[in-house]
Amino acid sequence: MLSVRDLVVDIQGSRVLRGISLEAHAGELVCIVGRNGAGKTTILRSIMGFRAPISGTIDFEGKSLLGHKPFEIARRGIGFSPEESEVFGELSVAENIALPTWPQAGGRNRVVRIALAYKVFPALERCRTRGGQQLSGGERKMVSIARAFAAEPKLLLLDEPTEGISPAIVPSIIDGIASIRSVGRAVLIAESNMHHVPDFADRLYVIERGEVIFSGAPQEAAKNPTVARIAGAADTVPTAD
Repeated sequence: MLSVRDLVVDIQGSRVLRGISLEAHAGELVCIVGRNGAGKTTILRSIMGFRAPISGTIDFEGKSLLGHKPFEIARRGIGFSPEESEVFGELSVAENIALPTWPQAGGRNRVVRIALAYKVFPALERCRTRGGQQLSGGERKMVSIARAFAAEPKLLLLDEPTEGISPAIVPSIIDGIASIRSVGRAVLIAESNMHHVPDFADRLYVIERGEVIFSGAPQEAAKNPTVARIAGAADTVPTAD
């Protein structure tokens, strides 16, 4: 489904990604783990067309995404929930979630797509009429993911879905990701700590300084002391990630 090969990306003259290769298939949960600044967000933003690579390929369902604008990539079937969980504060929860279903042609009925989004995060049912500015960090995160899912993507990109939210909300986020995966969607997650990776993840990529240093099963990564050290400690130095 998604194939990234030898991806090289520069930001403001600095090399951020150095030959990254990864893949994700339908029904898989794939996680990218690395310290802050390792290049996780840059990978997701490059897939979505926000960053133009210096070299390498990004293919989705056998066709290149390079040179396409973000809205064109979204129409191809890729959804994105950024780390900032940007919701429209002046819109209600219901309006935020319904927003991507209006312009979309084809696919399932919009009412069905919205219902599926609420099924993924049942807690949002109780705050349908609440404004985006009145939501907690965890609620904004759920709305952001539900809104991306309502567009009926084949692949969903989630940047730090459990970062900075109340521990009480984390199980709801993880359960929602499991529900999305269970209906055959591919999910690609970026996380700064291996401990945040769901135990049902199919594959793990650990990156350091813009390079993949491990690719394989999460349990195998934990057995490698060097990989475990890098994937289990968050670097708090602000960088281009």
